[in-house]
Amino acid sequence: MAERLTARAALARVTSAFTELPAPEGTSAPDGPIAWHGYDEQRARAAARTGEQESVVCGTGFIGGTEAVLISFEFGFLGGSLGERTGDRLEAAYTHARARRLPVVSLIATGGSRMQEGMRALVQLQRVARQSALTRAAGLPHVAVACDPATGGGWATLGAGADIVLALPGAQIGFAGSRVRPPDADPSAYTAEAQLAAGHVDAVVRREELPGRLGRWLTLLTTSSDLPAEPPRALGDAAVPATGWDAVQQARSAARPRAAAYLDAYFETYDVISGDRCGGVDPGMLCGFGLREGRTIAFAAQLGTATLPSGYRTAARLIRLADRLAIPVLTLIDTPGAANDAAAERAGTGAAIADVFAAVASARVPVTTLLIGEGGSGGALALSAPDNTWATPDSYFSVIAPELAAMILKRAPDETRTTAEQLHVRPQDLVDLGIARGIVPGAAPGER
Repeated sequence: MAERLTARAALARVTSAFTELPAPEGTSAPDGPIAWHGYDEQRARAAARTGEQESVVCGTGFIGGTEAVLISFEFGFLGGSLGERTGDRLEAAYTHARARRLPVVSLIATGGSRMQEGMRALVQLQRVARQSALTRAAGLPHVAVACDPATGGGWATLGAGADIVLALPGAQIGFAGSRVRPPDADPSAYTAEAQLAAGHVDAVVRREELPGRLGRWLTLLTTSSDLPAEPPRALGDAAVPATGWDAVQQARSAARPRAAAYLDAYFETYDVISGDRCGGVDPGMLCGFGLREGRTIAFAAQLGTATLPSGYRTAARLIRLADRLAIPVLTLIDTPGAANDAAAERAGTGAAIADVFAAVASARVPVTTLLIGEGGSGGALALSAPDNTWATPDSYFSVIAPELAAMILKRAPDETRTTAEQLHVRPQDLVDLGIARGIVPGAAPGER
């Protein structure tokens, strides 16, 4: 179980100079909208115990130099549950964020909707969802922190619906709370660590590291630009290949620089997102946002393995988020192709690739692509920016792997080299064909 703090103590851990927003005025019938006997007394006891008048505290404060609207749940007030007055406060907080052009940070500790208000409480989720959608449409980011517990409608709106989701170690997270799960449910599935493994959380962050991590994310997500990302310089000392097979061999070399080296050289700092929000994580796809010379650039980088459907869905998620926040995108291509085993097909390889093609095609922000290794067929092309793709000397791009092309054409294995030449896969061939704009030069000493 994660450390449980009061709403104001949680705020004090991440921000200074917190200014609370005035609570919206409102009236309620005795014992609430469905006349739940004793509800007024329950609220009074909760207020006396916590010092709060509702289950959320909303206001503004600075995190790492960025001003944000903060929403913090008070679990001690009726289990942090959402009622009509909670909805009033949340709506006011989102409205203030849009009026002031501020990002939203939610610290979630809730058991769900308030039973004592019946369906009037449950429909607050629709209200919150609308406010969240309006805030997204306004191009403002939302970062959520899943504290303990983060369950029910609060998790399904303010938590899982956020752009970036962080979680405290050991926090209980899930739509179903501990008292309503099936009796045979595995409790370990409802933890921050399990949600991270399933692609529903971006990172598990210790409480003491939270201010710095939140501050970095707010900086990254609020620094927009309309300029395209410049392609990274080539790393290593590879020469332009003489033959198609030479190109294939250079791209497949274990000594060739990989995406992580390119990102480390390109960015001063970066942070990553994790997961496709559909139950999957691909360790062969690295997506996130980085700072380069004072501006943010989003990136989706293949790490040299066959890309899983979850990897494509994560990349599409990244590109659409960057597009909404007016942040340019850099993609690094390096894959022998899309995973095509039975598990990948059942997970929707085709649909996931189609989603990335659509995300790139519809992006309003500039997308820049650098081919840094293997470019295997449509599984690589999905991440390629039309008219703004570049190549390194140790890369190749092909409609299909030369070996597979030879097999399809019923050629002998020793004809693979000839097939590679016929496919025109070399980086200079890509330039001649109009697929790549150019071959990037190597970086000079001390140059990024």
